[in-house]
Amino acid sequence: MIDWQGRNTIAPFCAVVGDRMMAASLLRRDKKSTAAHLKADLKRSDNSSGLRQLQELLDSVLNAERGSDPEALDWCKCLLAGGDGFDDFCRTVRSYDNATLCGLVWTANFVAYRCRTCGISPCMSLCAECFNNGDHTGHDFNMFRSQAGGACDCGDGNVMRESGFCSRHRLKTGENVPSVPRDLLLMSEMVLPRFIITIIQYLRDGYTEPGEDTRSHLKEMLQLKQIQLLELTKMGGAMRTVLTKILTNQQTFKELSMGQEENVYAKRNYEKYLSALKSSGLVSVEEKGAGAGATDTPAGEDQDGLQGVGQRKRVKLSSSTKDPSIMDTLKHKCFLEELLFWTIKYEFPQKMVTFLLNMLPDQDYKITFTKTFVQHYAFIMKTLMKSHESDTMSNRIVHISVQLFSNEELARHVTEECQLLDIMVTVLLYMMESCLIKSELQDEENNRHVVVNCGEALLKNNTYWPLVSDFINILSHQSVAKRFLEDHSLLLLWMSFVSFFQGMNLNKRELNEHVEFESQTYYAAFAAELEACAQPMWGLLTHCKVKETQEYTKTVVRYCLETLQMWFDAIGFVDEPALNQLTFHLPLHRYYAMFLSKGVRCQGLDLDSLLPDQEMLMKIMVHPLQIQASLSEIHSNMWVRNGLQIKGQAMTYVQSHFCNSMIDPDIYLLQVCASRLDPDYFISSVFERFKVVDLLTMASQHQNTVLDSEQERPMLEGALTFLVILCSLRVHLGMSDDEILRAEMVSQLCMNDRTHSSLLDLIPENPNPKSGVVPGSCSFEEMLSAVADFKAPVFEPGGSMQQGMYTPKAEVWEKEFDPIMVILRTVYRRDVQSAMDRYAAFLKQSGIHTGNPWPPYKERTPLHPCYKGLVRLLHCKTLHIVIFTLLYKIWMDHQNMSEHVLCMVLYLIELGLDNQVQDDKHMPCCGEHCHDSWFPGTSLLSNLHHVINFVRVRVPETAPEKLHTDPDAQNEYHAIDPITNKCTGNRAQVFSLVAERRRKFQEIINRSNHEASQTVRPKSSSSRWLPPGSPPQLVTEILEIHESMLSLLVKLHQKLSAKQNSLSLSWLAEVDPAHHTHGDGLTAIERILAKAAARSRHSKRCLQEICGKVCPPIPPKKNSPGDKKSMDKEERRQRARERQQKLLAEFASRQKSFMETAMDVESPETDAVMDMGSAEPLDSEVLYDCVICGQSGPSTEDRPTGLVVLLQASSVLGHRCHSDTPKRLPTTDEEHIYPEDTCGAAHDVRLSLMQRYFKDSSCLQSVSIGWDGGVYVQTCGHTLHIDCHKSYMESLRNDQVLQGFSVDKGEFTCPLCRQFANSVLPCRPGRGMETGAWHTPSNKSMSTLVNEVEDLQEQLGIFPVSVESNLSKEMESVIKDIKNTTQKKYMDYGKNPGSPDNDFLFMYSVARTNLELELVHRGGNLCSGGASAAAKRSCLNQLFHVLAMHMRLYIHTHDHISSTEIDVPSLLIIFILTMPQPLRREHFTCVVKVLYSLQYTQALAALSIRFSREERLAWSNTAAAKKNPPNSDKSWESLLGHVISELTKAKDVYDTNSEETFVLSSSVWSPQSIEFSLQHFCLPFLRLSCLLQHHLYGDGLPGCLVEEEFSLLAGCLGLAGSVQSSAACLEWNLNAFDLISQWCSEVISCHDFLVSLQSLLVQDPQWAAPRLLLLPDNYNTIFQYYHRKSCTSCGKTPKDPALCLVCGAFVCLKGHCCKQQGVCECVLHSQHCGAATGIFLLINASVIIIIRGHRFCLWGSVYLDAHGEEDRDLRRGKPLYLCEERYRVLEQQWVSHTFDHINKRWGPHYNGL
Repeated sequence: MIDWQGRNTIAPFCAVVGDRMMAASLLRRDKKSTAAHLKADLKRSDNSSGLRQLQELLDSVLNAERGSDPEALDWCKCLLAGGDGFDDFCRTVRSYDNATLCGLVWTANFVAYRCRTCGISPCMSLCAECFNNGDHTGHDFNMFRSQAGGACDCGDGNVMRESGFCSRHRLKTGENVPSVPRDLLLMSEMVLPRFIITIIQYLRDGYTEPGEDTRSHLKEMLQLKQIQLLELTKMGGAMRTVLTKILTNQQTFKELSMGQEENVYAKRNYEKYLSALKSSGLVSVEEKGAGAGATDTPAGEDQDGLQGVGQRKRVKLSSSTKDPSIMDTLKHKCFLEELLFWTIKYEFPQKMVTFLLNMLPDQDYKITFTKTFVQHYAFIMKTLMKSHESDTMSNRIVHISVQLFSNEELARHVTEECQLLDIMVTVLLYMMESCLIKSELQDEENNRHVVVNCGEALLKNNTYWPLVSDFINILSHQSVAKRFLEDHSLLLLWMSFVSFFQGMNLNKRELNEHVEFESQTYYAAFAAELEACAQPMWGLLTHCKVKETQEYTKTVVRYCLETLQMWFDAIGFVDEPALNQLTFHLPLHRYYAMFLSKGVRCQGLDLDSLLPDQEMLMKIMVHPLQIQASLSEIHSNMWVRNGLQIKGQAMTYVQSHFCNSMIDPDIYLLQVCASRLDPDYFISSVFERFKVVDLLTMASQHQNTVLDSEQERPMLEGALTFLVILCSLRVHLGMSDDEILRAEMVSQLCMNDRTHSSLLDLIPENPNPKSGVVPGSCSFEEMLSAVADFKAPVFEPGGSMQQGMYTPKAEVWEKEFDPIMVILRTVYRRDVQSAMDRYAAFLKQSGIHTGNPWPPYKERTPLHPCYKGLVRLLHCKTLHIVIFTLLYKIWMDHQNMSEHVLCMVLYLIELGLDNQVQDDKHMPCCGEHCHDSWFPGTSLLSNLHHVINFVRVRVPETAPEKLHTDPDAQNEYHAIDPITNKCTGNRAQVFSLVAERRRKFQEIINRSNHEASQTVRPKSSSSRWLPPGSPPQLVTEILEIHESMLSLLVKLHQKLSAKQNSLSLSWLAEVDPAHHTHGDGLTAIERILAKAAARSRHSKRCLQEICGKVCPPIPPKKNSPGDKKSMDKEERRQRARERQQKLLAEFASRQKSFMETAMDVESPETDAVMDMGSAEPLDSEVLYDCVICGQSGPSTEDRPTGLVVLLQASSVLGHRCHSDTPKRLPTTDEEHIYPEDTCGAAHDVRLSLMQRYFKDSSCLQSVSIGWDGGVYVQTCGHTLHIDCHKSYMESLRNDQVLQGFSVDKGEFTCPLCRQFANSVLPCRPGRGMETGAWHTPSNKSMSTLVNEVEDLQEQLGIFPVSVESNLSKEMESVIKDIKNTTQKKYMDYGKNPGSPDNDFLFMYSVARTNLELELVHRGGNLCSGGASAAAKRSCLNQLFHVLAMHMRLYIHTHDHISSTEIDVPSLLIIFILTMPQPLRREHFTCVVKVLYSLQYTQALAALSIRFSREERLAWSNTAAAKKNPPNSDKSWESLLGHVISELTKAKDVYDTNSEETFVLSSSVWSPQSIEFSLQHFCLPFLRLSCLLQHHLYGDGLPGCLVEEEFSLLAGCLGLAGSVQSSAACLEWNLNAFDLISQWCSEVISCHDFLVSLQSLLVQDPQWAAPRLLLLPDNYNTIFQYYHRKSCTSCGKTPKDPALCLVCGAFVCLKGHCCKQQGVCECVLHSQHCGAATGIFLLINASVIIIIRGHRFCLWGSVYLDAHGEEDRDLRRGKPLYLCEERYRVLEQQWVSHTFDHINKRWGPHYNGL
């Protein structure tokens, strides 16, 4: 021993030497005592020697060169614990835990919760424990599977409201915790710094220069150390405080980091660390100062992948950023900083991430760590860009950052102290710089703009999303967002970032060849704009809600305009967009639009103060308008050569997740431009962009230089629809949030009924993430209940399960259906048609309108005063000219006009009538317009009745209008030339729409103030539109018109109604516009005329004049042959339509008759095949129809006919229990399911007991098997020739189409009804039923009949089918099929496998199984009578004959077995099957009577055992007195007494434990209860006999009450009984008492057997109906118990756990761990539990999967959410509740064996489930 006290007196030199030896000796000693000694030493005031010893010890223990060994860890644990046990130490430290946060860290796939009601930050999440211990009833919460990992926020008031904290974290635990004793963590403070530097040295040592890869080796080394660190963080707040001190202590880091002089290893590692810094493109601050890193490019930039600089324009940003050092400087001052550096360098190993996050509940650590994280932000970005597994890395970055940046307080702190915003924006800019290319928009040669290249991995793989999501996260904090908006240089930087996306992914229209390779880059482009541009924009907008924030909006708008101007300059844009180019990405326009909208709507800003000059507005308008026109072009198939992807872009642009960041801002911006620009200029721009200018001529023929003829109509419809949307959409022009939500909801519901979740998904998100409430006062749910009715989920008989749906209320259809909103929001054009069809159906149903309705016109909410200018669009001459021209063309039937064109024209007129321009003073003077000769003013109301007499048009020479040529107009420009001549006949100048638009543009640009009455026509424009090659010569013609818009409307009304004078004079007087809301074109015209008349007296007068003239619809002069043609065309169309209707009607009637015949086969009244012959004359044979060849004929021995059947193994009977209430699924460890009380188990026990005492062969005839694994046979009722069937199977085999069944296994679908089948059951030749002589009852005595039956039993071998015939071969083949249907183990119950006894038993059990199952399907009794769905599928008659033929092969002698144990129904079936067929009715009845007396005796014996000893004595005495009267053998008293007295002869029968066991069965037995008990015991036998009789002889089954069932069945079977007495049915052909004595003596004779006799005698033959397990109401109960539960066989937690709903077994789905011989556990279990039928609930998906043999299918879910929806894979995570109806349907399909018929989507499972 060393003297610990006297150490300090020795000289220092000796001390050092001593210490070295000391360390060596300490290492050899016991760890615990050494640690205790050291701790005691260190506690002393002078602890230098203790310190020295500890350091030496640690030097040798934690020697990094030795690698990581468990020994070192044990030493560390002991030292930390200071001599105590490590576990005790952990417990002690935990008791001082003062943390008030949960902070539990989880990784990917962990199940967590999010409650939006309690969350302050949208990223808030809770672990299951905290969630379940908090009160969230009625909250909007959901469960989710974590993608990237996360941490529990319970207890953190910055992220969630305190009301949501769990019970543990609600109490401020920290306040009551005692302070930590100093010496408890003394050793930890000494040991841990060394432990951490060791980890850092490992990390340094593991680093290799780029190119080498030794990370796997490093991982192993670090594994142990990291686990140790994680254990420490779990010790609670006290230990975390110590760790924080060490990790953030700069002094310790300085001392330990460089490595001491003599430690070469540490030195080498430090150099590796410096080299790692350098290769990462980073320099430490010292080097930078020394000038080593002073070059412009940081060292690593060459490795950033900047090859191909030629094709990319690389932008240098260092000049524009505030601080270039952001990108390339790093200085580590403490352990934490270097740990994070290596964590990033090694791409965020999971264990390191977990350690860093586990420390977060320590507040000091959290602040330091956040600063460190921000400091390394640029380095994170560089590592992420180089990473090969950027997905995993992205998830882990976000896992960390979301914990740091969701806290507003912390985010603000780092923004102020560490320039977080500068760093983030700079890093994002730098990142995007790496993939810039030259933009080719507009001027390809001289374009100076650069855009991101969407084909780069950075965009394709969304590598940028972690950084963008951090940015969005911090912008959600008001204080941070305000700093951002106040910092102008930052805003400018951000705008230059956004401009990288402006005009990206440019599409060029292919005009010649179809594009070879369809690029899919558009996904990346749309995702990038949404995530990198739109989301931050919405984030900023949420903070610009009030007047006080006006300045922010003004600043952003100013910078948007500046950046836009720079963009226009860079792409070389002047006034016209480049042809055939399209980009959907204009984020700068959209920023501008959204901030404008917000400023006007929420901040009270004046719109004009935010708008630029007219020239800029004209430029801004061009590209959004180009997109709208291109949408029409795409839908008109003009871009078809660009492939499908261009359609994909058009759909994405309007899709619900994108529309309010893309199309909505675009439309709003165009509305702003339209409200401020000259309306004539705007309208003509629209028609020019849509390329339909040439079409707008009054001439019947024209030339269009840019469109093919079939594209003109859709493009014209597109242009008009766009104008209607532009004038009527109010989303940003005055609607409140609630009104917007309502309109969105109505438009989605009108397209289709929607589930709640799809509706939530389809309503465009407003900026904040999805929650139950969309911004605005009214919540989503309230709004939904206001506009829609809930349709509960329904179950169609076909088995397809509907979800709960919402459907619009009637008043919504009537008042709120808005086709314009629907058109705007439809991704697929068919949805518009769907909405119109539903609208038509509603009108028809409610009797409002029966025809084909037109889209209804909807009144609009008033415009916000700022946008009043928009109305001027409807009151400008250009639009009126277009409207007039189109009305005329439609009336004249010019080509390419359509109903939709007329509908939109009328809509525009009506919008104009409803939105009058208030003040005319802004209107320019009419005189200066060159086309004033059309209309005198601009008001639509007055222009409506203005008559136009002559119009001059340009037409090709060949046109029919040619009147006289106008030579001086030959060379005029000819886009659209409608010109009027005033009545005087003067000719006005030719007006050209395009030229007029150009003139306006020039005028604005030149700011010319002189009168612009002369027409300015730039020469360039005309040449631009001239096609190559000379077109036919154009000439000018003058048309006579003499019409006004009003007169054209009246004529169109006549045309549509096909009546002259369709509008009488009196019409106007009685018109009521309110009645005209819904209807077709006539209604719309009437409504417009009524409005015009009501608003202007002049219009009313004109209307009366027009209606007064009886105007026959003579079209204007010069009717062209073209018009005639079109009239013929219309007539031809009409005829074709009529022919089609006729054909359809004929087809429908055929279909109906087919359905009627098909349904006949299936109707319950006709027991499919059994009754086929019953109506025939007695001797005739049954005729069968073959569904393949269609021939009808009898089944013969040479050409047998068969029934289409499905054979399947079934264990449904075996799962029955005695109790009526089903077993409950266990959801706690205390609950269990015991399978011993099932029918299958009870029969197995019974058979094995009997096999112990009797000969095997006799046992096998005394029971039935088939309770588990029995074969059930069912049919669809259709028959076919067996040879036809064989050729059908051959054709299926050669069919290459993928079928859902296996032809090789004999599976097929019935050729007629397509029901699944796998065999054909031959029909026996001859009569259908045992009719005629076989039925007539004879008056033979009982004894004669018994003798006859005995004789029949001797004639075993006789059978009416010759052994060699086709029929017998087919019967053999079907027997083989039956045997192959089930598994071997369900057939071999004998002691000698394969013996004929087994076969015999199996055969008659098949009959028994089918009878029993039919009983189950009939509800367990025969009270319901003949009609039953099960009877329809039954084919027992045919089956009996096939089995009977087969069983005749086994000639059996009945061995001796005691009659009181024999299973009587089995005996009945054996008798019937082995006697010659057909059997006479009287013989059948005789057999039943004899067996009934046996069954009755068994009932008496079973009853006697349940009596107490006194009762037995009393009854035997009573019986002795009654023995002699004549009818004593029909009185149960005397028979019961006789049985008791006979069985009492063997004392063991009643003595063995009878007192305890059976006394409880009934306290006192009254005669009534005895009678009931006897009937109850005999009923199963009677039911089976009756059912058998029904199938053999075709007897009806009359229905009855449950109480009368016994007497009714006895009557049917010819037993004369009554409800009062079951004994009255007995008929004895020998002396009853002698017979009973003989049977009883047989029982008693076998002495060994008496012990088990009781359990055999007291069998209860009654079983309850089979039921699936009872499930809990709330799915969460199942999920929480089972999703982490370990598998019983392999002990692991299964990846996909599943539950058997039949027996409750917990199994691994697809788990390789539990595979046996290549078969996975679910398939194995389905074979064992359900004879290859399994019903499994998948815990992690909430769906049910059915396994049937070698196939499986997804059945659906029995758990639905509050809105009646499934949640497959628990994606939404809302609470789910049991749907009783669905569960009943599932159970019913299981019991009735109809899974194969009802579920359609089956696939092979290859034993892999």
